[in-house]
Amino acid sequence: MEEAIKKAEVLIEALPYIKKFHKKVIVIKYGGSILGDEKIRRGVLEDIVFLNFMGLEPVLVHGGGPNISDRMRQSGKKTDFVDGMRVTDEETLVVVEEELKSLNDLIVKEINELGAKAVGLNGKDHQLVQADKKKGKVDLGLVGQISGINTEPILNELKRDRIPVVLPMGVGKDKLTYNVNADEAASHIAVALKAEKFVLLTNVKGIMRNPDDPNSFLSTLTTKEANGLMENKVVQQGMIPKVKACIDALEGGVGKTHVVDARTPHGLLLEIFTNQGVGTEIVK
Repeated sequence: MEEAIKKAEVLIEALPYIKKFHKKVIVIKYGGSILGDEKIRRGVLEDIVFLNFMGLEPVLVHGGGPNISDRMRQSGKKTDFVDGMRVTDEETLVVVEEELKSLNDLIVKEINELGAKAVGLNGKDHQLVQADKKKGKVDLGLVGQISGINTEPILNELKRDRIPVVLPMGVGKDKLTYNVNADEAASHIAVALKAEKFVLLTNVKGIMRNPDDPNSFLSTLTTKEANGLMENKVVQQGMIPKVKACIDALEGGVGKTHVVDARTPHGLLLEIFTNQGVGTEIVK
């Protein structure tokens, strides 16, 4: 009986948030090694389906870096990274798109099996993700810098009560296809859709003031504080593009951004629908 009462209390706590976020767009970025874990993936997709059933409008943008790297190793092709970006020649681009398409098909299939309606969207189609060739210290090949987002394909699916699942490829004015960073793509899409929230799912608890001290977890940060943590090298490596993506989203008008550990059971729902949350909230 007590357990049933606790469940009811959680639902009551969630009620104001369900009402507040009804028909609001929530952009979720999901990728990395946690995308390949079947149990974790199912939990995340269950949460996204729940959001859809509760009247919110989730948009999922996914990466696939580990899958792409595994495929490159199996084929014997060397992968070079510069500042975290994969140098992409034509052969690599084919592998990138094939692996992302395979993951996209899997995610769409599993969401549909959970009872919602999902549709896969390739960022290069219908000029959904527009990109220019990214300039760097060295030639990165077919790596794109996002220059614009065409929201029409996503909005059309949301009107049909479908969950758009976007794979991050871009297309240039030169008609070339570009490999784009998934965090960056998700952030730009959140801004273009005027999303209420932008959530980055990761394989860490959130942002820590001291990575070696579990008690240094930060539940809330301002953009100023987040920039300070990057400048002081507290936020490092793979977390940098995620924090930057959150800051860019906030500066572009997104309401709130969140970094959430996908390994926490129903962490996405706990972050959105409870007072305390479970991840790091970054606000203006």
